Amino acid sequence: MTVIGIGSVVQKDDGFGVYASSYLQANYSFSKELKIINGGVEGINLYAVCEESSDILILDAIKIDDVSGSIYLVPADELASQGLNSGGAHEIGVLQCIDMLEIQGKALPKTTVLGIVPRHITYEIELSDTLKEAFEGYIKVALNFLENEGFIATKKEKIVSLEEIIFSVRRV
Repeated sequence: MTVIGIGSVVQKDDGFGVYASSYLQANYSFSKELKIINGGVEGINLYAVCEESSDILILDAIKIDDVSGSIYLVPADELASQGLNSGGAHEIGVLQCIDMLEIQGKALPKTTVLGIVPRHITYEIELSDTLKEAFEGYIKVALNFLENEGFIATKKEKIVSLEEIIFSVRRV
């Protein structure tokens, strides 16, 4: 299983998936080997990751006409028509990498998207208060999904807060 956090941290809520993947990596260990990748805006550079993975969980902000902070856990193919991760800051997105695998007749990973509806997509390294409030619930959904897939999470002794993760991005 590979978890890929997607988004641009310089575009406020668009960076949510990156913060979520960083949070999981910093604060949990798992019962089985789990790859957690900060995919950022890597786009086509994630092709090899998609090719090598049998199961993928994508963490991302998704543009769906719903209340900001709404959380969706859906098979990736159900979101293809929503324009998830196609173009914009992501250029060629992770779902397009999977499309390329299909065109080449290669095995496709079972791909699930854990998305959250953003509040603000602007040029700022931060998260909106709405998404900060939804963050804990989002992480719980991610952990429940992983547990159902056989990956039991154990919290590490020293917890890194969401604010610390966001701050560490600002320092880079």
